[in-house]
Amino acid sequence: MTRIPQRLAATAAIALAAIGISAAPASSALAAYPDKPVTLVVPFAAGGPTDRVARALGAALEPILGQPVVVENKPSAGGIVAPAEVRRAAPDGYKLLVHHIGMSTSPALYRKLGYSPLNDFEHLGLINAVPMTLVTRPDFPAKDLKGVVGHVKANAAKINLAHAGLGSASHLCGLIFQQAIDQALTTIPYPGTGPAMTQLLAGETDLMCDQTTSTTPNLKAGKLKAYAVTSTERVASLSDIPTAKEGGLPALDLSIWHGLYAPKGTPAEVNKKLNAALNKALDDPQFQKAIADNGALIWGKNMRSPEAHTKLLASETARWSKVIEAAGQFAD
Repeated sequence: MTRIPQRLAATAAIALAAIGISAAPASSALAAYPDKPVTLVVPFAAGGPTDRVARALGAALEPILGQPVVVENKPSAGGIVAPAEVRRAAPDGYKLLVHHIGMSTSPALYRKLGYSPLNDFEHLGLINAVPMTLVTRPDFPAKDLKGVVGHVKANAAKINLAHAGLGSASHLCGLIFQQAIDQALTTIPYPGTGPAMTQLLAGETDLMCDQTTSTTPNLKAGKLKAYAVTSTERVASLSDIPTAKEGGLPALDLSIWHGLYAPKGTPAEVNKKLNAALNKALDDPQFQKAIADNGALIWGKNMRSPEAHTKLLASETARWSKVIEAAGQFAD
């Protein structure tokens, strides 16, 4: 039998002890997570649809995580600044991203994006799906969706379609609408949903296709006219509005979904805790009411896993790449 020299054995013992000492705090820190406030970074301004989802989620997560959950708004054109910031953040679970379908469209829209939504983030789970509504100024001369299409095609040179900027939900829905009716329209981009909606309400533009979370309050107040929702079924809180398929435009099929992300390399134990907390938050009655009141839907349990999140992101990225390429609308 070969004997290990006494000095070497002693050195090895010291090294192993050192490893044990250094590993213990890391393991302890993971077990204690979270032990300080968690930040949800939102790529858009306060008061917008994604911000409202993030704030409702944060309120539901606080008692589950046992720490304050802070919403931090980082608005930018197309919502590309916030993901870049979260990507650079320490992978410790304390800075997370709440983003919508823009995570699947940005790779096609931006030639120099600087990050990969599929490869540079941990996909923690899906939050909700938001149907879109095709809305018009109150005095728009059409009784139903068929009438809208007819009027738009007959007066295409005079019709203005508003949206909240390149890559926004309303921009994407506008692209689908124009492709569905095979008619290009004059589009007017605004720096956010708020300004775009304000101009539509003022009658300065004619059409907009935006999330139910954004349009529902004005629809219930009678300030807008709605002709279709883009979901496969009617929205419970807007049950009098037919689906686009019912109105004869099945190609107008779009939901804006939100997901929760962490920087790549966040420990698996932390990701697991966050997914469990997310699932519990989605079952919270107050969160569910906040989402339902805005005409949105919460994902079923089979769509809440990181794996389901990644799969949807990949499939949506492929879908929107084709749509955006066909439209030829890109950013630098």
